[in-house]
Amino acid sequence: MADKLSVALAQLNLVVGDIEGNADRIIASAIRARDELGCQCVVFPELALCGYPPEDLLFRRAFLDLCRDALRRVCHEVAGIAVVLGYPDYAADRLYNAAAFVQDGEVLGVYRKQHLPNYSVFDEKRYFTPGDGPCLVNFRGARIALTICEDIWQHGPIEQVASVGADLVVNLNASPFHIDRSAERFEIVSQRARANRMPIVYVNLVGAQDELVFDGASFVVDHNGSLIQRSGHFDEALLRVDFGVGPPLMPLPGVVVAEQPLEESVYRAIVVGVRDYIQKNGFRGAVIGLSGGIDSALTLAVTVDAIGADKVEAVSMPSRYTSNMSIDDAAAQAQALGVQYRVVPIEPMFQSFLSQLEPVFAGLPQDATEENIQARCRGVVLMAISNKHGRIVITTGNKSEMAVGYATLYGDMAGGFAAIKDVPKTLVYRLAAYRNRIAPVIPERVLTRPPSAELAPGQKDEDSLPPYDILDPILERYIENDESPLEIISAGFDPETVYRVAAMVDRNEYKRRQAAPGVRITKRAFGRDRRYPITSKFRSRRNGA
Repeated sequence: MADKLSVALAQLNLVVGDIEGNADRIIASAIRARDELGCQCVVFPELALCGYPPEDLLFRRAFLDLCRDALRRVCHEVAGIAVVLGYPDYAADRLYNAAAFVQDGEVLGVYRKQHLPNYSVFDEKRYFTPGDGPCLVNFRGARIALTICEDIWQHGPIEQVASVGADLVVNLNASPFHIDRSAERFEIVSQRARANRMPIVYVNLVGAQDELVFDGASFVVDHNGSLIQRSGHFDEALLRVDFGVGPPLMPLPGVVVAEQPLEESVYRAIVVGVRDYIQKNGFRGAVIGLSGGIDSALTLAVTVDAIGADKVEAVSMPSRYTSNMSIDDAAAQAQALGVQYRVVPIEPMFQSFLSQLEPVFAGLPQDATEENIQARCRGVVLMAISNKHGRIVITTGNKSEMAVGYATLYGDMAGGFAAIKDVPKTLVYRLAAYRNRIAPVIPERVLTRPPSAELAPGQKDEDSLPPYDILDPILERYIENDESPLEIISAGFDPETVYRVAAMVDRNEYKRRQAAPGVRITKRAFGRDRRYPITSKFRSRRNGA
């Protein structure tokens, strides 16, 4: 075995479908790892060539052909350093989630992912055939085993390579962020290393793709499962790890970036999600309806942190029910963040609608209809600005509201991307307080006043909903943990409140199906994570489940 093996962990923000651009990034990073870091090998994330998740692009033969050509290009243009990278491998009419070990123009080994995740946000069995065996490559006297993501979460692949004498496991990942996920990854990888007495290199993707955010935090553990090095969260990195002679092969100590507190990790995840959605889709900026409330305040701060104040426009759209406090707080925050700010009163539009609809509404009492008309006036204003200026509308609804349907279709739900769609209301307040600790950009009374949609005289959210400190724990149990109302009640919650909340969640699936995509930060987000029928006779009270 050589005196030392130096491996670079290439934690990159790649783009789905930008195969040539991804290949450029891979080649440039490999050359940098060779020339600047002095490494003998560089490891890239899962499906690095095509980006993750490519979804139904994998059904297109032209897409797969471009991936094959890009792999050949990497082989041709990179010399003097070995490259391990993920790509879709099409062979004998079957498609595999694969990793190639390339050195000086030659593919020394190809590994095909054995465990294909088909739960939560993953549906790899739709596309890929599972591999059926290990792949070991002899490199500089070390026997290096390749594995991909889910292989390390399931028993089998690591034990396979341990039984045939591997010295080091390299695990390629595209593991999305959710709260506490980084700690879960380390725990499972540490267990595998300790049980099989082998060091493991874990390389993760960074950046965002539609709803998913990848937090990076690539790391290395030794044969005892101890953390030896870890790169940062949410930023690109090229981390050098040196291994001393073995056996066992020993990773040498280096920098271990600390885990981030919950509020910091969630806030950064949302910033990355908003930034990459706007930039990767080519929008010139963003426009946000700024109400003077907590949700739009947090959304504005996130968006400014994502793309810069010069690319963000905030719009106040007061109505007859908007308080002076809300108008003042919206203006103060826009000024504090330095964004373009305009006021477009909706009262004339609202009154015009009421006048035109007066014959239709004759003899009927006021209800949510008039409230929704106000929200839809605001949606029209924001979408008009978006169309005219090429700026995407970032919606401001939170997970608690989306869960129970406390939102207006084609009104406050109108827009292109939902920054805090997966953030419960109680966490919204925590994130706003966290952002103000960095710099006080959200007026203090926005954090302390009772939340209100201000669509009716004296309206407060708690007129229509349970208090959020009661609502959010019920929603977490019902949505994220799939607990039945009876299970939630047995945990000490009021039965009528639980049944009421469950009914609201069930009957508002049709709204959520039409909502804008948004950043996923919990283990069960609305959208690709949670798939319930819109038309259904199942109701929790009737079934007792």
